[in-house]
Amino acid sequence: MNPAARSEPDTPAAVGEPGALPILPASHGPARAAEHRAEVLAHVHEFGAVMLRGLGVTSAAEVAAVAAALGIEPMPEREGFAPRSSYAEAVYSSSHWPADEPMCMHHERSYAAEVPGHVVFGCLTAPATGGRTAVADSHRVLRGLPPELVAPFEAGGWVLTRMYHEVGVPWTYAFGTGDRAEVDAYCAAAGLAPEWLPDGRLRTRQRRAAVVAHPRTGVPCWFNQIAFLNEMTLDPVIREYLVDLYGPTGLPFNTAYADGSPVTAETVDKINEVYDAVAVGEPWQAGDVMVVDNIRMAHNREPYAGAREIVVVFGDSVRLAGHVLALDPADPATGGAP
Repeated sequence: MNPAARSEPDTPAAVGEPGALPILPASHGPARAAEHRAEVLAHVHEFGAVMLRGLGVTSAAEVAAVAAALGIEPMPEREGFAPRSSYAEAVYSSSHWPADEPMCMHHERSYAAEVPGHVVFGCLTAPATGGRTAVADSHRVLRGLPPELVAPFEAGGWVLTRMYHEVGVPWTYAFGTGDRAEVDAYCAAAGLAPEWLPDGRLRTRQRRAAVVAHPRTGVPCWFNQIAFLNEMTLDPVIREYLVDLYGPTGLPFNTAYADGSPVTAETVDKINEVYDAVAVGEPWQAGDVMVVDNIRMAHNREPYAGAREIVVVFGDSVRLAGHVLALDPADPATGGAP
């Protein structure tokens, strides 16, 4: 995509009101979510995300029922990078992640061939302190990043390398199968290059566009996990230990430029700085439901204290035009996908 060809959203409101996450009062009872469907979807279209307060969800089944009432078609998770509990088909817990560590801004499965168009979060137990799921508008992020940082990613995309071994999630979990042939078939369809290594280890590589056109509006979105899945996200002590143990290619995940050049710590810091500058959020209350446009809005998870239980439904699977790229930019046969 030509940076000069970027267009602004069609109205000023389409990038949301800075410093605020819209909150809609909702009739009590998850079964009544359908009453708010038109208003909820209008807010998601306009602002990218909305919090429903008052539904009073108390179980994973009720969160799933709210998603269904809003017309969001659930989809299973594949290629997850952190473990989750599964409550029902396509209904999950939030990622199992240390409570005292932040989870940086990211779009769910922005590295996959099929991505969720929407994510529904339901709060069953609100933490005593912290633990917000803040959101950041990718239109604002793209405009806030230095053009010289964006240009090589916009021209060539980004590469994600993952290693499935003793650290991180096993490949059987990430791909939902213990059959190597099924994994190979998935990779072939999704534009991943798998490499089976001794002792049952698996390394995969994939190249994706970093800037995509929103499927509804056509507005460019900074849609990737270049910063979050970079090695610099790891605690320095843990990163050094893993490199000593497995070598630089043995990290559970890492990102790079299209030509394989490493992404610098300064680049990661700048991306996160811009995310932080445009992030908005609201402290969770038990019973809240938040609906997020996953293409437009990145989300995070702040550190927290006390019990916290969030249920997640990924929905409305979409294949984005130009998102899956060949691993070798000069050779469409090496890693591309339909």
